[in-house]
Amino acid sequence: MASVIVGAQFGDEGKGKIVDVLAKDADYIVRYQGGANAGHTLKVNGKEIVLHLIPSGILYPHTKNVIGNGVVVDLLSLKEEMDFLSQIGTDFSGRLFISDQAHIIFPWHRLIDGMRYKGRLGTTGRGIGPAYTDKISRQGIRFCDFATPSVFTEKFEQQYTAAVHLLQQHCQSVYEVQESLEQLVVSGEHLGRFFSLEQWLNKAQIYAEYTAIMHSLQSYICSTPHLLNSAIASGQKIVLEGAQGTFLDVDHGTYPFVTSSNCGSAGACTGSGIPPTQITAVYGIMKAYTTRVGEGPFPSELKDSTGERLRAIGHEYGATTGRPRRCGWFDAVLGRYSQMINGMTSVVLTKLDVLDDFDEINICVGYEIDGKKIVDFPSNAALLSRANPIYDPVPGWKCSTADCRSFAALPAAAQSYVRRIEKEIGASIGIISVGPSREQTIVVR
Repeated sequence: MASVIVGAQFGDEGKGKIVDVLAKDADYIVRYQGGANAGHTLKVNGKEIVLHLIPSGILYPHTKNVIGNGVVVDLLSLKEEMDFLSQIGTDFSGRLFISDQAHIIFPWHRLIDGMRYKGRLGTTGRGIGPAYTDKISRQGIRFCDFATPSVFTEKFEQQYTAAVHLLQQHCQSVYEVQESLEQLVVSGEHLGRFFSLEQWLNKAQIYAEYTAIMHSLQSYICSTPHLLNSAIASGQKIVLEGAQGTFLDVDHGTYPFVTSSNCGSAGACTGSGIPPTQITAVYGIMKAYTTRVGEGPFPSELKDSTGERLRAIGHEYGATTGRPRRCGWFDAVLGRYSQMINGMTSVVLTKLDVLDDFDEINICVGYEIDGKKIVDFPSNAALLSRANPIYDPVPGWKCSTADCRSFAALPAAAQSYVRRIEKEIGASIGIISVGPSREQTIVVR
């Protein structure tokens, strides 16, 4: 059996903690899309750990962890993450598997990402979009290509040549490439070593470093669809861990202010090789309020002291970029659409405790667009950017929920707030998180 964990808003909903909670009963945890642009923050034994590529289950000794075929992998970031986890005693032997069909991110992908968009779409500058562009245009390099050195070298040469040509089109001078590389830091070292005054990019240096990392990863690379479907056939439990959120989905999100992959539950199948018939549960993760990083429409955004207060209490800063998140009230219009698209069997409501000290809390139940009331999420981002939220206020509870371990222990107003969200989005809330630690979790049903 396989369960999917999906972000039901704009990302940063707290998926990492919930995967961590569910991992204790899972045999496999699988990342199925995205790349190092997503940071999953876990708190274990009082220590905060941020994972970008390796699945959250790596912190449980019994759990096997898979980077699926739908993920685009920055080898430098993966090595950095593995080195860090090794230092704290993590054993990868027989516990980490990388799909031979996953695509590889090279330094030029990161350069092109930054130079094309310069923050316009809220990109993290991790090279995700350009890597997916190469994948879709059938120019990408996959892990399996390394098995035949001549194939890998030929594809490397082709991608390198195309990347240099593109950089020459987008950059005013070769020194812009140098400056950009020196601003990219991995493992405490900037990537200026990949610069070449004559070639723009130091082909020999990039090739040497990336082939060395590939050699070190060979024992982890395999056909993960075969691995996972065999595990299902033998009765093992699999949790599919999504990155980003439904409204950053390239098809169903606030296009063009989206990422380059399918973040919804449907992406779990294409990104892992597990068929839809094997998905038995879909957990949709939602904050008790709403946040977003980067550009794009956000109807319930609070651009005042209340929004700043939510950000401060919720520590709303990106795990990958450190950028402050935009904050607003819970948006039930988004919630209803997310339920419809993802088919959530259970909703996980996170960060309820952030609302503990508010006298009054608003729920966005609809939009007013050009004088008309709208209750269904519009596909057109231009329309959504003109949306004014229609709020229904509810009373706050003015006391801490951080130590509550059952639904009955929650203040009456907090219980009413949870039930109201269920009614508005048409889905049951099965788990509530009231803090960052594993223990601060309420199982409702």
